[in-house]
Amino acid sequence: MDFSLPEHLPGLLAEMDAFIEAEIKPLEREHIQYFDQRREYARTDWENGGVPRREWEDLLGEMRRRADAAGWLRYGLPSQFGGRDGSNIDMAVIREHLAHKGLGLHNDLQDESSIVGNFPQVIMMDRFGTDEQKRDWTEALITGERSMAFGLTEPNHGSDATWLETTAVRDGDDWVINGGKRWNTGVHRATHDLIFARTSGEAGQARGITAFLVPTDAPGFSVPYYWWTFNMPTDHGEVVLDNVRVPADAVLGEVGRGLEVGQTFLHENRIRQAASSLGAGQYCIDRAVDYANRRSVFGKPLAVNQAVQWPLVELQTEAQMVRLLVYYAASQLDANHHMEVSDKVSMANYRANRLVCEAADRAMQVHGGVGYSRHEPFEHIYRHHRRYRITEGAEEIQIRRVAQRLFGFGRK
Repeated sequence: MDFSLPEHLPGLLAEMDAFIEAEIKPLEREHIQYFDQRREYARTDWENGGVPRREWEDLLGEMRRRADAAGWLRYGLPSQFGGRDGSNIDMAVIREHLAHKGLGLHNDLQDESSIVGNFPQVIMMDRFGTDEQKRDWTEALITGERSMAFGLTEPNHGSDATWLETTAVRDGDDWVINGGKRWNTGVHRATHDLIFARTSGEAGQARGITAFLVPTDAPGFSVPYYWWTFNMPTDHGEVVLDNVRVPADAVLGEVGRGLEVGQTFLHENRIRQAASSLGAGQYCIDRAVDYANRRSVFGKPLAVNQAVQWPLVELQTEAQMVRLLVYYAASQLDANHHMEVSDKVSMANYRANRLVCEAADRAMQVHGGVGYSRHEPFEHIYRHHRRYRITEGAEEIQIRRVAQRLFGFGRK
C-alpha cells in the first residue's frame, strides 16, 4: 500500500506557503492585535452582544479577497464554480498543513476562515438546490454577498434532531414557521438562516423534516441574544421564529427530506474539521518538544526528563495514527457516497478533536506558567477546538455512529 501523498500536493503546499508569506503575513503584521495576547479582546464587540467586531471581520474579508484573486479560496470547489476540483484528500492535507503553521490570518478557524475556503453550503446548494436557487446563491455564497446560518439545534433538542419542535405548515402558496433555534453560528451577519422544521410525520421520524432558506430580516424572525462561550467572540445566536412566512421556493431539497441536506453539511465539515484539529495538535506537540529542548532546569535540558518525554511520545504516536485515519477517511469519501463511509469520518473526527485538546493541554504543562498565559497560543487553540467535541455531532454521537456499523443496528 502506498502511503505517500498525491504527487501534486507537495508542490502545491510550497506555492501556498509562498503566497502566505507574500500576501497574508504582511497584512497580519499590520493588524497584530488580533493575533497576539490581545486577540480575544480585540476581536470582540463586548458592548454589542459579544459578536465579532466589524473591523476584525473586514480583515478576514480582505484575506479572502486576496486568496480568491490568487486562486486559492475556491480550491476545493468544482471547476464550474471557479474552483480546482480539489478532492477530499487534497482538502484534508491542506487543512492539516495550514493548521500546523499555528495561529494566523492564513487560517483562523475561530471564524472558519482560511485562504482555502470550506464551502459546505455551496456543496449543499449544488446537490439540492433548484436551478433558480443555484443561480441566485452559488456565487453569492462564495463571495459573501449572501450567507446562511445553520438552524438545526433547538433549546430542547441537539443531537436528537429528529425530535425537533419547530414546525412549518402550509398556508396557500407559503409556509408559516414557528419555533426556536439555538447555536445559529454566524447569524449576526447572515442574510438567511437554514431552518429545519417538521412539516409532517411524528417526533423521532427522520422523514417529515424540511429545510427552509429563511431571510434573517423576515417579520417574526428575531435573535434575542447571543451565547457567550468559552472562546470569544461569539456568533452563536438564539433564534425565535414567530409566524415567519416564506414562499414555496424557500424550500431547499425535497419537502420532508431536509435531514439529507443537513447530513451533507455535517459530513463535508467533519473531515475538514478533523484535519484541522490534527494540524493544530501537531503544532502543539512540535512547540512543546522545541521548548523542552531549549529550556534548562536544574542545569540540564527539560527534555531529558522522561516525565516530559513520554507524554509527548504518546501524543506523537496518536497524531501519526490519526493522520493515517484522516487520510483514509478522506480518500474513502472521494470514492464513495458520504453515507457509506460516515463511520470512518466519525472515527477520524472524534479522535482528532480529542488529540488537539490533549496536545494543547500538554503544551501548556511543558511550557509551565508561560504556557498558561495568553502570550502563547495554546489556551486559544484549546478553547477553540474544545467546541469541536460537541459541535457537528458530539463525540458520543460520532461513537454511536461507529457502533451502529460495528454492531449492525440502527437504520440501514
